[in-house]
Amino acid sequence: MATKIYSFKKEERLCSKKLLSELFNNGSSFLLYPFRVSWIYSSDPFQKFPIQVVIAVPKKRFKLSVDRNLIKRKIREAYRLNKQENLYLNLKEKKILLGLSYVGNQVHEFDYLEKKLLAAFKLLLKQMEQQ
Repeated sequence: MATKIYSFKKEERLCSKKLLSELFNNGSSFLLYPFRVSWIYSSDPFQKFPIQVVIAVPKKRFKLSVDRNLIKRKIREAYRLNKQENLYLNLKEKKILLGLSYVGNQVHEFDYLEKKLLAAFKLLLKQMEQQ
């Protein structure tokens, strides 16, 4: 039986144009192949979840929408399964906006993406401690 900690609700997705532009214009970022991770502390007082995330796969590199959607689906699933243990428990009441941009040029397996996403989470937490 699946529990609610593994859910990925609409409120966890970053959709606001204002917050998206704030994230990509003023946020910090780092590259950990195949991801460019952008993040910023949230200024939204009504944010329910500790993290709001947006996942982007460029049309320039992947012309076919089936490829873009497949990559996004794999990243979303890896994020959904690992966010609780690796991110939420370490945030300590902070709220952030997170952008995961895929910069790879091929479709990788789920296991590879999950391993890289976990490494990106660790680097993100390390950067958050330094600020």
